Amino acid sequence: MKIIYTSVLFLGTVSMFYSQNTNDTISKESRIEEISVTGSRNKKRTVTNTPVPVDVIDIKQVSQSTGQIEVNQLLQFSAPSFNSNKQSGSDGADAVDPATLRGLGPDQTLLLLNGKRYHQSSLINLFGTKGRGNTGSDMNTIPIGAIKRIEVLRDGASAQYGSDAIAGVINVILNDRNQGFEGNAFYGMNLFKSPGDKDIVSERKIDGTTFNFNGNLGTKIGNNGGFGNFTVEFVNKDRTIRNANPEKYSSPREKFGDAKSQNIYFFGNIELPLFEGLKFYSRQGFSHRKTNAYAWTRSADADGNVPEVYPNGFNPMQNTSITDFTFDNGLKFKVADWDVDFYNAFGSNRFTYEIDNTINATLGIQSPTSFNAGGHSLLQNTTGFNASKSFKVLEGLNVAFGSEFRYEKFEIIKGEEASYAMYDINGNIVTSNTPQGLLVTNPISGDVRPGGSQGFPGYSQAVDKNRNNFAAYVDTELDITKNWMISVAGRFENYNDFGSTLNGKFATRYAFTPQFAFRGSVSTGFRAPSLAQKYYSLQFTNFQGGNLVTIQLASNDSDLAKTVGIPQLKQETSLNGSAGFTFNTGKFTATIDGYYIKVKDRIVLTGNFSQDDDAIGGILADNHIDQAQFFTNAIDTRTKGVDVILNYTENIGSGKLTATLAGNYNEMEITKVNTSEKLKGKEEVYLSPRERAFILASAPKTKINLNLNYKIDKFNANLQLVRFDKVKLIGYNGADDYQLYGAKVTTDISFGYEFSKNFNLTIGSKNLFNRYPTLQTAHVDGNTESGGIFDPVQMGFAGRQAFARLNFKF
Repeated sequence: MKIIYTSVLFLGTVSMFYSQNTNDTISKESRIEEISVTGSRNKKRTVTNTPVPVDVIDIKQVSQSTGQIEVNQLLQFSAPSFNSNKQSGSDGADAVDPATLRGLGPDQTLLLLNGKRYHQSSLINLFGTKGRGNTGSDMNTIPIGAIKRIEVLRDGASAQYGSDAIAGVINVILNDRNQGFEGNAFYGMNLFKSPGDKDIVSERKIDGTTFNFNGNLGTKIGNNGGFGNFTVEFVNKDRTIRNANPEKYSSPREKFGDAKSQNIYFFGNIELPLFEGLKFYSRQGFSHRKTNAYAWTRSADADGNVPEVYPNGFNPMQNTSITDFTFDNGLKFKVADWDVDFYNAFGSNRFTYEIDNTINATLGIQSPTSFNAGGHSLLQNTTGFNASKSFKVLEGLNVAFGSEFRYEKFEIIKGEEASYAMYDINGNIVTSNTPQGLLVTNPISGDVRPGGSQGFPGYSQAVDKNRNNFAAYVDTELDITKNWMISVAGRFENYNDFGSTLNGKFATRYAFTPQFAFRGSVSTGFRAPSLAQKYYSLQFTNFQGGNLVTIQLASNDSDLAKTVGIPQLKQETSLNGSAGFTFNTGKFTATIDGYYIKVKDRIVLTGNFSQDDDAIGGILADNHIDQAQFFTNAIDTRTKGVDVILNYTENIGSGKLTATLAGNYNEMEITKVNTSEKLKGKEEVYLSPRERAFILASAPKTKINLNLNYKIDKFNANLQLVRFDKVKLIGYNGADDYQLYGAKVTTDISFGYEFSKNFNLTIGSKNLFNRYPTLQTAHVDGNTESGGIFDPVQMGFAGRQAFARLNFKF
């Protein structure tokens, strides 16, 4: 199987193709030139002459030669500036992998589906995960079998696409084949072998077994070019367990590893000419994911355990159910030579929790062991139009303009009472007036038992909030000469909950020779605070130093937040700049792009403020809250980096070798912590060194991909090496208590053979040499954020996987 990274540009970008033969490779490369790309509304603009870097990744072909079956993980090992890690012990994030571009927040990259805004997940990352306090889109709700290609715009684009596009834009393009059936069956398994001196133990030598089947059908509709393309996909993944060896280390978790999951998908893509000059299109998507993940262990003598029910303690299990819908429809037509696209894009995400193998310790032996903990949901609906037209000005002028209206609705679904309530010895809910003598205590420790379902407390308050916004934009491109083009764009948006914003962008490209060109851009951007960040609230109990504390995660609109002086959330703003060069001789291409991103007022979740705080402690005491944390526009960041892509092809013997080296250097710094007036001087609580380290570790400082592919006749081989730079995280006990993970290189290898035009088989291994993150600090005893022997960093913690994939078409 042949994978080629083509620096599409002169475009500085990574393009991957799989082909059955050399001639087919050439045809595919020729066709890619004709694609109008993300970041331009000029239908004549191709990926080879854009003024900004755009990665075009043929997902179907790349997936056929790798062991990746999810979009996030495929991009993690394909695009150096993209990072996503599997989480463990992180509540809802165990089911949704937080993903970042250029090390910015998960919610600072905009996701599109066929050029239309794709809805976000309703999950907000909170406990034990990167991207804490951030929302984001869940790309794994889109099946790989339905995707034709992915375009990654590595440049700020809020002036063109609106909120969230600070780091860039990821545009998923669905299959549009109009005939035939294609499918594949995948089977993979993790082969456990402990690294080092038996530092890790597992329950089985083979785990994480994965089965994936997808089928894609294309068919013609009518005789005028209409088509329907439909995909069904099923994924079943078993869990992996990678515990710290109890003979060498103490750890607060007995069950650490990837969650068990099951996904089903249906996606459709329909286009139908109604009559001359009028075309109807529709994209439908449904996905349902169930995951089963272990929470932190409760020991036999823990205050949260009832020994009569669990004599040996227990491991709570979080069962999540995620249901996701998308339904986009539109009409394309011409009005006075203007190409018009009128559309409506609907999307929803519902996320619920069922907690099993747990207990509400305040109910004693009468407690249920399973709880409906509630959940959350998000609905987004965007109605808009875009019009574009080319004019004969100089070498060509393209003008596009449009408008959008978006409605959003966020809900928190209340859990059953016992999932969040704390009861006294008489079975009544504990309030601030409950006498101490009526509280349920642990007879061994004498401490008060915590209420709610252990492992994940249920939601105690229902929330139903909405908002809307209006946007208008203009986007122009002018070819001044055949070698020089410029682009200017501007966008105005008004939100009914925080006000208006105006952003602009200028970009240019100049070709010094047919082989060598310069490109660059400068723009302003923004990200509106999500509804989850504005209205999410959760109250739970926890033990700190043997004492039971009530912690309130207060919503931004709450009376508590207003009383302590937390300001209303406002938009994050950014200044982006990029400059780069591209070089192409045919066999050899090279691109280098430097970037600068300055973000002000990034929204994060603060640390815990307690009743001991001299500024707001009295307010918390008056509200009978021991500790509180808030969403706020707390930090300013500055990010600098460079993307480099080198590609070389050469005929060797009767075959063809393609080599690609792609690397990213990314450096972020937190330039300022913005506290509220009442909390000035509390910067270390507002954002502790530990939290700052998590933000800075969103991406390794360097990440390098080397891909070698050789194809001869019906046989092909692919080798991929990925180097992850070292990562430093801060422990619970201050800046001197840290975890340093050394740099690591993973190796993926695959071999493919084409039995016929209709069947080909690939076998291979991910992480061939069984690399795990390696702590270079003296202690590892349960001091990680995840409670395991290591954190979710770099290549993850599943180890080596062997796989086989059968591809077929009819």
